Amino acid sequence: MGNTDSKLNFRKAIVQLTQKNQKIDPSDEQFWEQFWQGHQTTLEDVFALVTSNEIRQIRNDNPANLATLCYKAVEKLAQAVDSSCRTQAEHQCVLNCVRLLIRCLPYIFEDDKWRDFFWSSLPSQEKTMPLAQSLLNAVCDLLFCPDFTVTSTRRAGPEKAEELANIDSCEYIWEAGVGFAQSPPHNAHMERRRTELLKLLLTCFSEPMYRSPQQSEEPNKWIAYFTSADNRHALPLFTSFLNTVCSYDPVGYGVPYNHLIFADTTEPLVEACLQLLIVTLDHDMVVQQQLTQTGQPSYDEGNCGDNLFINYLSRVHRDEDFHFVLKGITRLLNNPLVQNYLPNSTKRLHCHQELLILFWKICDYNKKFLYFVLKSSDVLDILIPILYHLNYSRADQSRVGLMHIGVFILLLLSGERNFGVRLNKAYSATVPMDIPVFTGTHADLLITVFHKIIATGHQRLQPLFDCLLTILVNVSPYLKTLSMVASVKLLHLLEAFSTPWFLLSAPSNHHLVFFLLEIFNNIIQYQFDGNSNLVYTIIRKRHVFHAMANLPTDMAGISKCMSGRKSGGKFNLPRVPQRRIVAAAQELPSAHVPEEYNDDEDEEDEEEDTINEEPKAEEDLESETESHERSQPEEPQPEVLTAQPAEPGTLKASLLDTPAISQMTEREQAHPNDKAQTEESTEIVPFDKSPVSTPTGGRKSTSPTDQSRLSVAHRSSIRMVPGEGDRWAPTPEWIVSWRSKLPLQTIMRLLQVLVPQVEKICIDKGLTDESEILKFLQHGTLVGLLPVPHPILIRKYQANAGTTAWFRTYIWGVIYLRNVEPAIWYDTEVKLFEIQRV
Repeated sequence: MGNTDSKLNFRKAIVQLTQKNQKIDPSDEQFWEQFWQGHQTTLEDVFALVTSNEIRQIRNDNPANLATLCYKAVEKLAQAVDSSCRTQAEHQCVLNCVRLLIRCLPYIFEDDKWRDFFWSSLPSQEKTMPLAQSLLNAVCDLLFCPDFTVTSTRRAGPEKAEELANIDSCEYIWEAGVGFAQSPPHNAHMERRRTELLKLLLTCFSEPMYRSPQQSEEPNKWIAYFTSADNRHALPLFTSFLNTVCSYDPVGYGVPYNHLIFADTTEPLVEACLQLLIVTLDHDMVVQQQLTQTGQPSYDEGNCGDNLFINYLSRVHRDEDFHFVLKGITRLLNNPLVQNYLPNSTKRLHCHQELLILFWKICDYNKKFLYFVLKSSDVLDILIPILYHLNYSRADQSRVGLMHIGVFILLLLSGERNFGVRLNKAYSATVPMDIPVFTGTHADLLITVFHKIIATGHQRLQPLFDCLLTILVNVSPYLKTLSMVASVKLLHLLEAFSTPWFLLSAPSNHHLVFFLLEIFNNIIQYQFDGNSNLVYTIIRKRHVFHAMANLPTDMAGISKCMSGRKSGGKFNLPRVPQRRIVAAAQELPSAHVPEEYNDDEDEEDEEEDTINEEPKAEEDLESETESHERSQPEEPQPEVLTAQPAEPGTLKASLLDTPAISQMTEREQAHPNDKAQTEESTEIVPFDKSPVSTPTGGRKSTSPTDQSRLSVAHRSSIRMVPGEGDRWAPTPEWIVSWRSKLPLQTIMRLLQVLVPQVEKICIDKGLTDESEILKFLQHGTLVGLLPVPHPILIRKYQANAGTTAWFRTYIWGVIYLRNVEPAIWYDTEVKLFEIQRV
């Protein structure tokens, strides 16, 4: 009853604050004490008791009351630090102040007139310390307060108690790991308190949400102070956040359903640490501090100091620390992929987006860590969950940001030779993905998933096509053996992207063909010996290359190519039917692609209006496949998760435009000192340095050029939807300008040499399947017959203003959507992005 009465008094006090023109005297301590003394309200209670309309009403009608409320709350926190926050009553007072500030801060940030409020001084203090600094100092001190948020290392008793202001917080780092060897005991109450204090920090740092994307480039004064040398807890906070995330094991001893029996207070703490890490590491404003007239450092715009969090992260160098961080991130990333046969028996994490951002940031700021990741096959433990999320999210428009961060990480990794080499490791299908079954390497998995994204992803993923193919270009010189499945997928993409009307429907569509041809050239020139499957598929699809070489350049031919597009409706690209060899014919036997290689069954619910399916594989192979399947022991199979569109009403945050691939990457030779390879032999078109950037979000309208990009859905065909209302008109001069640069010389030479030999074998031996041809190609050679090998060009990711702004918007969008209990920023006027319903 007592707590109910105190909540009623709390509610009455809030109502009193809203009374128009009724200013409450700041010295009326009895009134103000009602907000933080004598009641135990949870964070959810505060959100229920204080409505958004009431906070806005106080802000607009009684600004003095809101200002006094914030001053008093911060003052209470500072007083708790001064008294070392030892009693239960002080603990509850601190938590009540924290919860009230979490509730009010977003509504202060959303009003431009209040923008500098927290950077004004406390009226009661003679020193000119801004309110924000007082708040941050108090919260940081309280995060290392013995018996409140950390376990005391001193003996009990008032004479043994430490003064909080003098404590060495490095002795109280929350978890063992980087820079700290001791593992303190876990305490659920302390973890809850830490989590609430961290939510307050996150709320303080969320001011950029209430600025437009253009304004978001301004320094965040809250983060600038928090990560500066003026915060004496900067190092222990950084290590506590990092170690808490990387030491967390959600499965523990693996007891089924333990997460349903016991409350896990660690997971919310891990998520809060993770979100604070990515927010603070995103604030890279390296400019000199300037001293104000009072000798205090100024945190006005443009005067932010070095970010110590970035500094500490970049200086981590021990292999054991790298191992700890990598193992922690991969453990959490792979958690949703763990398979078991008891439904819902294992705890599932949902922080994969934040983990991927953290991994990106660590690789970006610490190149030694990136090289550590790539020097062993551990990088594949990062690759597989990324591909899993890319494949699973491809049809869901609310996960566009997740698709982008996954692709950006793979683009960063693909710029290093070791990544391509690691992809040659054999892949065993341990993760349930709705992709064709294959026996091969991680490179085959990469290609198959990328094909699936391009062929069956939704339309907003089109700006990623350049990135996906750039990744494949970067790794292609190191791929020793591609399976038949991956080879067919690559040729299928070329066949789709080289369709004449598509090539001519937008000024940059031909770039996709250049990327694919570069992939084929790299493999032929540098990995010919092990890639008979790809060579065979190229020979079978040789008509595609001949068609590209003979693309019409006269107006009549151009009009004919474009006629299929202008006829209205959807254009379906049929797959070339499988052909059996006839002794007198100049055709090759079709590759035996078993039924499980086809996507038809996987996609039967995705596409109903496609054209005739490709004929099934030949009978001899079917019987072989069936006998192989019968030889396998029957085991219960975990459910395979298929990509599904977002549930109606799902919230999503809009994103900024992604920069064009030429702005995100910088070319460099993989072997710049190799004199045998000359620049003159390079067969790559010089792309326009400033192509049209394509939107990925709902903030900007799509240009006609962007609308004419390809929208594809695949079952046994790739379906292309032309843009509506676009005005692009190809000219003969434009086609000639890039057709003459198509890097077809290597492939045409291969076809010139091998096709007659293969046809002769087919006719002489009367072959009816491809196994003999594959054996011939495996033992064949083109040494001395191909053009001089071109230099290996790698397109390395380069940081740029476009991706920096994109990441900031994406990070805050993720944080907005992930904090739902309670929804801290819901129903506030966010300007950085738009909240949309799918």
